[in-house]
Amino acid sequence: MADAPRKDPYAVLGVSRDADGDAIRRAYHKLARELHPDVNPDDKVAEERFKRVSEANAVLSDPEKRSAFDEFGEIALDPNFDAARARQANEAFGGGFSGFSGGAPGGGGIEDLFSNLFSRGGGPAGFRGGPLRRAGSDLEATLSLDFSEAALGGEQRLTINRPTADGGSRTETVTVRIPAGVADGGQIRLRGKGGEGHGGGPPGDLFARIRVRPHALFRREKRDLYIDVPITVKEAVLGSKVEVPTLTGRITVSVPPGTDGGTKLRLRGKGVPSPSGGQAGDLFAVIQIKVPGDLEDDAKSRLEASSEFDIPDLRKAFE
Repeated sequence: MADAPRKDPYAVLGVSRDADGDAIRRAYHKLARELHPDVNPDDKVAEERFKRVSEANAVLSDPEKRSAFDEFGEIALDPNFDAARARQANEAFGGGFSGFSGGAPGGGGIEDLFSNLFSRGGGPAGFRGGPLRRAGSDLEATLSLDFSEAALGGEQRLTINRPTADGGSRTETVTVRIPAGVADGGQIRLRGKGGEGHGGGPPGDLFARIRVRPHALFRREKRDLYIDVPITVKEAVLGSKVEVPTLTGRITVSVPPGTDGGTKLRLRGKGVPSPSGGQAGDLFAVIQIKVPGDLEDDAKSRLEASSEFDIPDLRKAFE
């Protein structure tokens, strides 16, 4: 079942099992807009989630596929699954679709009854006189990261409870490799780290949902970073050189003479690296001119004397 979306489509879209068609469509369109590749260029995590959302919608928007999933569960998502034959088999063995053993009534074997139920790899997926071969369940976990760790990548250890084939569970610690540039809300997929398979089926996958803690200085927009840089009136008028922090250290930035508040000085390649190894984003130093308060009378007089340098008709555009 490696080609099937083994994730519960209801969970993927975030809707209840009794959701109507309108609720499913709204949920799908909302997620599709957020995860579309045009909105998240070079974001492999968003691309994978967009694919899974599309697969889930394809199941739940089709009454026949949705009915099969509701009746048989994840196995119905396999593209080779035949619901009619599955029902026939269930009736032949008196129910209990999840575990068959022995031969079929009337001398026919299980292989004869299920010979076309799954066509991959020379016959039924696990129907060889034993239990149904079924993939393990997918798991989800939350992984909290510091801002810099999410931007630059690294490794984290995550402790999970993995379901076992006998219905129990065991605690396991896995190492999660964090690609540089992963965003808040993204997912990292660890293949084979989900629940154990049944009847020799493959294990499920683990999806680590990323939560990024805010940074005290940086703001992130896609792969670009923004930081407010306070300067004095004198530095704005005459120009200056100021030190600005980046993700990898401090650098000196030249503030041109006559710089207005709100000016964005662009530092190319100093933003967030691309998860796919492409061009990194930029860092924008946003100039914030800070003026002194509570001036003494002498200082106020000197400031009044400097009014000859004021720009004339500064607010003419308001007229």
